[in-house]
Amino acid sequence: MDFCISCINYKFVYSAWQEDEYQSTIMKKWLKSDIAQFLLKVVGIYILWYIIYDLWLLPDGRLDKWLVLNVIDVSSSLLSGMGYDVYWTGRLIRLENTAGILLVNGCSGISAIGLFIGFVIAYPGRWIPRISFILVGIGVIYLVNILRIIVLVITQQFYPAIFDITHDYSTTAIFYLVIFVLWMIWVNLGSKDFSTDKNEG
Repeated sequence: MDFCISCINYKFVYSAWQEDEYQSTIMKKWLKSDIAQFLLKVVGIYILWYIIYDLWLLPDGRLDKWLVLNVIDVSSSLLSGMGYDVYWTGRLIRLENTAGILLVNGCSGISAIGLFIGFVIAYPGRWIPRISFILVGIGVIYLVNILRIIVLVITQQFYPAIFDITHDYSTTAIFYLVIFVLWMIWVNLGSKDFSTDKNEG
């Protein structure tokens, strides 16, 4: 009887060991896969960006301040060119008879730019096209942020009832939709470059 119990216990332990070995093999194969490498890079870059931006650049404020003032300057010039009487001082931009839009550090777009750059760096592709695409993407995000501010300023004067919705949801959603589209473009470009490199190798 004891011998039978020992055999059963041995089979159970051996079966459990085989299951652990199988799961370990699957995990190792998954970690070596392209998707796992990509996800690990994204997580690593996101943590690095969090340390750099949230714990250093954002508290320091100088880079955000410079970009915010630049966005306000360009936005006010465009609004003036469109025929609006626009007023701005420091971080505040407004049209006549409105409270105005106050751009705090989080409105600079740097955080979104960091996420965009992280994704492009993490995904496979050649470095020269990658750097070129990053520069183009930063320019697009910058312009979209300016357009976002212009829309908010105009909405505040002419459609105040929907200003909060526009500020909290609509323009923000469009802003990140543009970033997502840029990501998808790079996925296609990066995949082609990566496939070409593999075929040449």
